[in-house]
Amino acid sequence: MARSALIENATLLAEARVGGRRRRDDSFPPIAPGPGRSCGAGPLSVPRLACGAGSATIGGASISDFVPVPRYPATISSRLPQVGTTIFTVMSRLANECGAINLSQGFPDFSAADALFELVARHMRAGHNQYAPMAGAAPLREAIAAKVEELYGARYDPEAEITVTAGATQAIFTAVAAMVHPGDEVIVFEPVYDSYVPSIELNGGTARYARLRFPDYRPDWSEVRALVSPRTRMIIVNTPHNPSGTVWSAADMEELERITRDTGIVVVADEVYEHIVFDRNTRQCRHESAARYPALAERTFIVSSFGKTYHVTGWKIGYVLAPRELTTEFRKAHQYIVFAVNHPVQLALAEFVAQRERYLGLADFYQAKRDFFRAQLEGSRFRLLACAGTYFQLAGFEAIADEPDVAFAERLTREVGVAAIPVSVFYREPVDHKVIRFCFAKSENTLAAAGERLRRV
Repeated sequence: MARSALIENATLLAEARVGGRRRRDDSFPPIAPGPGRSCGAGPLSVPRLACGAGSATIGGASISDFVPVPRYPATISSRLPQVGTTIFTVMSRLANECGAINLSQGFPDFSAADALFELVARHMRAGHNQYAPMAGAAPLREAIAAKVEELYGARYDPEAEITVTAGATQAIFTAVAAMVHPGDEVIVFEPVYDSYVPSIELNGGTARYARLRFPDYRPDWSEVRALVSPRTRMIIVNTPHNPSGTVWSAADMEELERITRDTGIVVVADEVYEHIVFDRNTRQCRHESAARYPALAERTFIVSSFGKTYHVTGWKIGYVLAPRELTTEFRKAHQYIVFAVNHPVQLALAEFVAQRERYLGLADFYQAKRDFFRAQLEGSRFRLLACAGTYFQLAGFEAIADEPDVAFAERLTREVGVAAIPVSVFYREPVDHKVIRFCFAKSENTLAAAGERLRRV
């Protein structure tokens, strides 16, 4: 089964159950659904039209007043025939319906600093509300260059080698669109973030899958070497890694550097969690950006995200670092995919980035949340896997239930009131280690409430 088909199968959370059956476990204590919400065993509920004794109405108007939209009269040949609604949308929708605590989708439930909002408002009032330059506002690109040089010792030219994007997903898609030709192959690492493979397939490429080794989710470089062929155009890497929380080592980056040396392979390094690396004092752990390795940086699109760094995921703003030759090709595609990114937000971020403590303190901020959440699960039957970075915690549930992780995640949401992501959906073929992913980018009150429910499981 293709990985995209597996994601489509995740709609059993909203439609069919595994094999048409639902397995229940008496040790799973049911809880009352949230106020005013229906959370039974059936499919996700859909709001119904208001129907009284007369005709049905919408907003006070008779349904007969509405002309139905005509149906498309031909057969659609889908570019992504196996792809359905993403698991993140499915689980968040289910959490909302059930009134569950949503630890599934990766976004904070707390706000960014007021100072950032005030900066955005100031630039809006100053009239910076028209298109930004295609490559990004110059002050922001200059601030990014200074930050990267300080952190990683690499000097990128703000004019020719830094591009501001509408988030990391757009950046990755654009890099693929700029470099991958029909018939090219792209190596990805499973469990793989869900946007990578559709980006490859929409641009005519073919994904080749290397598997991170369970339970520490480390790459097997001999497997990667075996996948490299004359058709290999790109390798996409992600560190710190979503969903596992694994942080790649210097040895990993050096091995990637050796594999790609003297080839035409380009690398996309998804580094959106670059500032969320834990245990730096006890294990000397750090983020190994591709920018630290000159022979790797010369062939790499490095992708980062202000949304992850400053708790504003809804703003969808990120950036790409790449040598000028790669940036030239990237911008050819970028200008027709999105052209420009929110102007006043860019100018505000240019000032905010200068406050180094904002991003340098992020690891300690999230490490405290990781430790707090793990403490909430002490005494539970969940088995916590190592978490060296990101704001995700994997947990094994094999001591609780013997059922597919997708079914378990659904039941956890409906009956316990905590939503999580089943890790099997990040694989092309069904790989079920009985592991789910929690997001701990939440307030302590939220994490404590979730912990209280999870300890009862």
